[in-house]
Amino acid sequence: MAERPRLAIVLTGGGARAAYQAGVLHAVGKLCPELRVPIITGTSAGGINAVQLANHPGPLSSAVEELADLWRAVRFEDVFRTDAPTLSRNASRWLLRLSTAGRLGGGVRGLLDTSPLRRFLQRALHTTDRIAGIGHNLDAGHLRAVSLTTLNYATGQTVTWVEGRDVEPWIRPQRVARLTRLRIDHVMASAALPLIFPAVNIAGSWYGDGGVRLTAPLSPALHLGADRILAISTRYPRSPGEAEEPEILDYPPPAQITGKLLNAMFLDLLDRDVRHLERINRLLRKLPAAEHEGMRPVDALLIRPSQDLGRLVARFESKLPKGLRYLTRGLGTRQTKSPDFLSLLMFQRDYVEALLEIGERDATARRRDVERWVEGAC
Repeated sequence: MAERPRLAIVLTGGGARAAYQAGVLHAVGKLCPELRVPIITGTSAGGINAVQLANHPGPLSSAVEELADLWRAVRFEDVFRTDAPTLSRNASRWLLRLSTAGRLGGGVRGLLDTSPLRRFLQRALHTTDRIAGIGHNLDAGHLRAVSLTTLNYATGQTVTWVEGRDVEPWIRPQRVARLTRLRIDHVMASAALPLIFPAVNIAGSWYGDGGVRLTAPLSPALHLGADRILAISTRYPRSPGEAEEPEILDYPPPAQITGKLLNAMFLDLLDRDVRHLERINRLLRKLPAAEHEGMRPVDALLIRPSQDLGRLVARFESKLPKGLRYLTRGLGTRQTKSPDFLSLLMFQRDYVEALLEIGERDATARRRDVERWVEGAC
């Protein structure tokens, strides 16, 4: 590994849209079947993908086969409780808390009950607590480091939990890294969508989705020593003409506003971070090595969907469980052409299959770029 480029995979959030990442990686695995990626970082739903890859004993190709199968197998009821009584009870508690100035309804911690997701992860990762496969891959030299990013709700700090070899933790304004042995709690916390999924207690503090204020999504991979980064976004890059097209005609419903907020928190910053890295690379390549001040060029390949995954989800809205469909329609998911909020929760087989296919097709279309990324590592 010391003679090979230190490749890194960066996986961001997007809820159910993270199935797209598995499709992209499936194409990468086909191109280089024995590829081992030493650095894997994940946030939110991308953190679930990252841990599955890091836990698998085989090369990327076999790890992604299993990851794609898991996405095909997942159902709404594997992620959160979808029965009408539970959804109604949680929604009622929120309303009660709001209407009584917080005096009543204090027991609610999230709009949805994600206890099924914990059980699903335990089965998928073959553990009830510590994710042992990561340690085995580190000992075997297949991995250098894997990280999951969370948000500490009490302090407002972005905390990146790292398990790795010869890793130095870092401290930046409002961003810190902590060395640990990754557990199911870290995965659950990283994927805990604010207000929608309940926060997770780790060592006495409550943590939620790390994408909320992760201003530098590439930062963990850079700190962990990456030479080349493959970053996979779940955000469709709209053309200037598409960006001017209104998605709603009347006053924006809650689902429209929430979708834009979640996109801004979880997905928009990756594009900015990649552009920033590219500018730094250009500057470093113009300067003598003696003037780099410890920095080095790090190439980044960004792959994004060729289709709007938010608009795509409208085709599958009728297949939502009845209770959840009633709730999301009440938030206005049918009043917008691009229900991004709904796409976060669409853990439905047909939608997942579509995302896997689009991801594999998009990565195949970027074959030459992917070949450059894996050059020297296959």
